[in-house]
Amino acid sequence: MESLLDAGASVLALDRPDLPVGEEFQQLASRFGSQRLALASADVCRRAELEAALQQCVQKFGPPTILVNNAGIDAPPTTGGKGYRLEEIPLETNLRILEVNTAGLFLVTQVFGGAMLRTGRGAIINIGSLYASVSPDARFYDHIPSDPPFLKPPAYGASKAAVLNLTKYLSAHLAPHGVRVNALSPGGVLGGQDPEFKRKFCERVPLGRMATADDLRGPLLFLASRASAYVTGINLMVDGGFTVW
Repeated sequence: MESLLDAGASVLALDRPDLPVGEEFQQLASRFGSQRLALASADVCRRAELEAALQQCVQKFGPPTILVNNAGIDAPPTTGGKGYRLEEIPLETNLRILEVNTAGLFLVTQVFGGAMLRTGRGAIINIGSLYASVSPDARFYDHIPSDPPFLKPPAYGASKAAVLNLTKYLSAHLAPHGVRVNALSPGGVLGGQDPEFKRKFCERVPLGRMATADDLRGPLLFLASRASAYVTGINLMVDGGFTVW
């Protein structure tokens, strides 16, 4: 969001109606003002709310030309140290992740991508993941107290792999209407992980570190701008080389 604002875009952010406005959004709103940044209340799994958000976008900024599908959920290790064995992982945990990360992304694209289709131009960036291409390494987490040992939910990687396939599918169908669809897949992004996890992860990365938010700015702007006018249907990996091995 900040990258697009810095580049001159006006941005309508979407967040669930039941969540408080985040501190980061408030800071950006103070910096860029209501003429450049607005917030719509919408759950990515509820079409009526998305259609209302689209109307808010059109009324305030005009038809959308860029869509960043970055809504997603995961199930990180809990502070209570309670995990699941593979055969015990609750079905509802997997279904909720798939609902938000995959079905929600498709629904948002139907609504906002449909508006782009009608105007004949647009760029859609779907946020994928390192784990769309490889399985999570359980050894990254085996130092975390948990009985049984922590397992990353299988639905997270599966949902992101589905995002990559949807990216190709959507790119083929929207290209004739002037709309490009690409995926941006970050590797591990620095965000308060414990020191042991960071050590293990960075030892596995050829560039020797985790990604920062700044590492994603350039790739995002590339896919959103005319600099990538002849690029559609790709998955741009920003993983420090993690997947070369």
